[in-house]
Amino acid sequence: MSVSEQPPASPAGPAAEIAAGYAFDGPALELGALLWDGTCHPDARIRIPLPVLNRHGLVAGATGTGKTKTLQLIAEQLSANGVPVFLADIKGDVSGISAPGADGEKVRERAGQVGQEWQARGFPCEFYGLGGTGPGIPVRATVTSFGPVLLSKVLQLNQTQEQSLGLIFHYADAKGLELVDLKDLRAVVAFLVSDTGKAELKGIGGLSTATAGVILRAITAFEQQGAGDFFGEPEFDTGEFLRTAADGRGIVSVLELPAVQDKPQLFSTFLMWMLADLFNDLPEVGDLEKPKLVFFFDEAHLLFSGASKAFLASITQTVRLIRSKGVGVFFVTQTPKDVPSDVLGQLGNRVQHALRAFTPDDAKALKAAVRTFPKSPYDLEEVLTGLGTGEAVITVLSEKGAPTPVAATRLRAPESLMGPVDAAALDAAVKGSPLYGRYAEAVDRESAYEKLTAEQRAAEAAALEAAAAKEAEKAEEETARAPAPKDRKEEPSLAEQVVGSGIFTSLARSIGTQLGREISRSIFGTARRRR
Repeated sequence: MSVSEQPPASPAGPAAEIAAGYAFDGPALELGALLWDGTCHPDARIRIPLPVLNRHGLVAGATGTGKTKTLQLIAEQLSANGVPVFLADIKGDVSGISAPGADGEKVRERAGQVGQEWQARGFPCEFYGLGGTGPGIPVRATVTSFGPVLLSKVLQLNQTQEQSLGLIFHYADAKGLELVDLKDLRAVVAFLVSDTGKAELKGIGGLSTATAGVILRAITAFEQQGAGDFFGEPEFDTGEFLRTAADGRGIVSVLELPAVQDKPQLFSTFLMWMLADLFNDLPEVGDLEKPKLVFFFDEAHLLFSGASKAFLASITQTVRLIRSKGVGVFFVTQTPKDVPSDVLGQLGNRVQHALRAFTPDDAKALKAAVRTFPKSPYDLEEVLTGLGTGEAVITVLSEKGAPTPVAATRLRAPESLMGPVDAAALDAAVKGSPLYGRYAEAVDRESAYEKLTAEQRAAEAAALEAAAAKEAEKAEEETARAPAPKDRKEEPSLAEQVVGSGIFTSLARSIGTQLGREISRSIFGTARRRR
């Protein structure tokens, strides 16, 4: 089957059955128009019901097939329906969602093909940056709230080291040592392997010097990548992502990540922290008429690459349970196989852009992707390799929760700017936000580092004071043992007379140099050589 352009015609046969599967009664997002047998049918609208967007989803496809524009298209319509959106701007080209799109021949042509009444418009946005790196309101997290599992992932620790890090967090929590930034964590690790702190963890397994060394080196390397600014206070309240604008539209929260795109594990793990924090804070609400928030997890394969079992279990549990709190999660990646099967099985909505089959590995990934779709009248291997930019194979959940028929789709054009806004406009938007004054300046309050440093100084001062008191006591004892002074002057003894004589003085000069050397060796510890 070819997906090349042909004159539009009313769908019939299998195409009509597919189109009927998307005829929902309630509110729905418009994704595009049905492609069947090489023809685009603008009257066969492919849609996704608004209430099922908390059932999660996957947007996949090879590089350059239009995944980012699909995110933009869905985010626009969610905002228009009053649903807040969070999305990561990895390459710096999603900020245009805040500005009206540029009208042009290509946009009008696409709109005509899919039956879209295109209108240029921007959407309310907030721009964020990790710890103030790059443009955006700084998003910071404390080390404590980040937790040992997520931190182990970003520090690339093995299972044993991850367990040891868990013990460190447990100790700090029990002792009231707040882990706000990385210097707090480093101070606690160093203390627990010091002579004073070694006994603290003996009852629960202890912390080996070798493991502590690995953790400290990992923290140092992490800081050298510029990660130190991401941990601290004021900690960002992820509830800010749930806001709507004065006109009722959902605010699109754009996390600007171009400055850290060369640190993929860092930003992917921070995205997971944001999702986990929302999960912990939000109440159970069950199924709603529309989600509270839809979260787009771009470059998702980076999150799962090299992940420990504990980390994967944490992701799986969060994705499974956060649906009942009104939050939808869309993973964005290149192939479905990038996502673990336990997570993939929970993604009810699928937008699959074109896949390539240039190599044996590509062909294997293509077959694996086809197997994840319901049975279909399409030859999906042929369709998936023949899709053009801005086209995708789609299946979503119906209003009753059942999968819709697989539909090859020509997607709509976004109505906002398909590219970045200029730097000046972005900076003005950031500094004009009501959140800027709340989060812009970092705060360094007393926490574990300051407390342990103060305790160490107090211990040193106490040791010096005890030593001084002991010396004073010794001096008093020596004074007490000394004979009392006599009132009258006595005649010098025979020994004193000899010492004071000129002969003795001359003799002392002759041996003075040798005696001085022996005294010096006695005081400074330099040994006399044996011949």
